[in-house]
Amino acid sequence: QVQLRESGGGVVQAGGSLRLSCAASGRTGSSYAMGWFRQAPGKEREFVAAISASGSTTYYADSVKGRSTISRDNAKNTMYLQMNSLKPEDTAVYYCAASPGSTYRLTTGEYAYWGQGTQVTVSS
Repeated sequence: QVQLRESGGGVVQAGGSLRLSCAASGRTGSSYAMGWFRQAPGKEREFVAAISASGSTTYYADSVKGRSTISRDNAKNTMYLQMNSLKPEDTAVYYCAASPGSTYRLTTGEYAYWGQGTQVTVSS
């Protein structure tokens, strides 16, 4: 079992930045692909960004590409999402996810472990 805990959410004005963190604990000795998803009120959970187990490969949703950077520090068992130029439409609960394996995953069904989420609110 792997436990994930997000932090770093908050309220920010449009154009601002936030850095989300996802700390993993438990059986972290194996390789885990990880990703970020978000869910706005009344909408389905959607993919934001993903990273391979080594951190060498990343993938972004078009909606955040160029404004966000996903990274990870395996020595600290922590993944990050740096979000810049935030827009009101980025407002959502952001979830981190992990799944055994080396390659990144793009859909919710491919992830075995999920965090509780952290709220990001972007005011206009």
